[in-house]
Amino acid sequence: MVTVLAAAMVILSGIMKLTKSEQVMTVLINVGVGEYVTLLGIMEIAFMGIFLFPKTRKIGLILLSCYFSGAIATELSHGGPVMNAAMPLMLVWIAAFLQDSNLFLTKEKTEVPA
Repeated sequence: MVTVLAAAMVILSGIMKLTKSEQVMTVLINVGVGEYVTLLGIMEIAFMGIFLFPKTRKIGLILLSCYFSGAIATELSHGGPVMNAAMPLMLVWIAAFLQDSNLFLTKEKTEVPA
């Protein structure tokens, strides 16, 4: 369920960028990246697609983390609402953990002395 919610948020955000929604364009122009709106939308959708495929989930998690970390940094530098980028990132991390906790936690093999 968390994966579906995270995917829906990110893909909807990407579609809004691709359709150049007036609200999205206003925000992106104000932070100086309005000319890259199409590329940003494609990146969001592609990175989520990579994340949703189990064999590429780890690289998808890395790409989405980098993308949304950049969005958080941009919002911080322009005094914008950080939660717009932090919420999808948190949901992606929770979804990744619930799908495969080995992405975050590794189980070390301990050798038993003979």
